[in-house]
Formats: sequence, structure tokens, C-alpha cells
Amino acid sequence: MSATELLILFIISLIANLLSALAGGGAGLLQLPALLFLGLPFPTALATHKIASVALGVGASIRHWQSEKLDVRFSLFILAAGLPGVWLGTQVILDVPEHWAKLALGILTIGIGVYSLFKPNLGQKNETRTHSFRELSIGCSVLFIIGVLNGSLTSGTGLFVTLWLIRWFGFDFTRAVAYTLILVGLFWNGVGALFLAQQTTVAWTWLPPLLLGSLVGGYAGAHWALLKGNKLVKRSFELITIAVGSHLVISSFMH
Repeated sequence: MSATELLILFIISLIANLLSALAGGGAGLLQLPALLFLGLPFPTALATHKIASVALGVGASIRHWQSEKLDVRFSLFILAAGLPGVWLGTQVILDVPEHWAKLALGILTIGIGVYSLFKPNLGQKNETRTHSFRELSIGCSVLFIIGVLNGSLTSGTGLFVTLWLIRWFGFDFTRAVAYTLILVGLFWNGVGALFLAQQTTVAWTWLPPLLLGSLVGGYAGAHWALLKGNKLVKRSFELITIAVGSHLVISSFMH
């Protein structure tokens, strides 16, 4: 790649991951189409994007760990619920009709953004809740399903985790985004990238600017979210979900 193309990749990655770190997901909205536009085939672009997105989790993790520690037991719960789904998603991606998968995910993503818009107090306060075994089982099942989507599709699944942590477990937006960026961005995406890399080629020479942009953007976005608080994070979440959902719906009709 030319120096100009590498610079373009870095800038796109920086912007995409800064917004993603603010909203709790959605980096693929800009990053994946850019890789496709620059000539990578879809499987290679997807695997390359997944690997680069792990750096988002690293950058965000550094900033969030500086401000507060995550609950280790609950973190392990999220990983145990989601990682098997991520693995399953990477195994079925080639068998899923891309048109219908993108259309369905796009509609759902727009739906959660609109839902947040009409719930002005959603995620503005952190609520301490105790959950029964049945409620934890439902929470685990939904995280598993989101994990399947994370392993098989390209954009927006972190946004689903963010909203689920708020709606079901009582987190505020800032705390939910912190869990999403660290556990989904770092671990779910890491596992997904590992298994996808075993099934297709990776554009390794494209990764340095993508990784750097993801790392810096992840840290900067997390810092901004902690600085400005839940209101900005909620607005960013709504903007990104509707944008990601619209992009998925439109792209589903372009193939």
C-alpha cells in the first residue's frame, strides 16, 4: 500500500474506534467498508477488521482500568456466556445468507437506538440489582446469542451487549460501555479474530495503521466518555446504533 492509503486507513480507524469507544460498539461502520473499498475481499476484510478491533479493547481497557475496576465474577460471567457463542458464530458465517443476516441485524440495531431515544432516563444511573437463577439464565442466554452474532457478523454487536447490560443488569451507560469495550472488544473479538484467521487470509500489511488507530481511538473515546458522563455516552450510543443499523440495511440490498 502507498503511504497515502496507510494514512487514510489510520484516520478512518482512529475516527471509527473513537466513536465506538464512546458508544460501546460500531467500529465496523466505517472500518470494514473502507477495507472493502480499498480492495480486500469480504472474508479477508472481516478477519482483518476483527484483529484490528482487538486494539480498541486494549486502548479502552487501559483507560477504564485507570478509573475503576470491573467486577471479576461478573466479567467471567459475560465471558463464559458469550465466548461459546462467538466460536459458534465463526463456524456458521459462511453458511448464513449475507443479505438476510445484514437486513435482520440492521433492523434490530435501528430498533435499539430508537428504543433508547424514547427512554430519556435509560442508563443514567447505576442500579444495584439482585438476580434469581432464572434471571441470570435469561441474561446468559441472550449474551450467548449476541456472541453468535459477534462471531458471524461485522458491525454493531457490542451495541447489543451495552444495551443488554443496561436494561437487564441495571448498569448505567458509562459502566456498561466499559464492560463492553474490555470484554467484547478485547476477548470476544480476540476469539473471533483467532478462529476467522484460521479460515481465511488476513491482510497483515494493512494491520499496523489499523491497530494504531484502534488503540489511540479506543483510549481517547474511553477518556472522553469518562470525562463527559452518561448523557454524552447515551447520545453517542443512539447516533451510532441508528447509523450502523441504516448502513447494514442499505448494504443488504447492494449485493
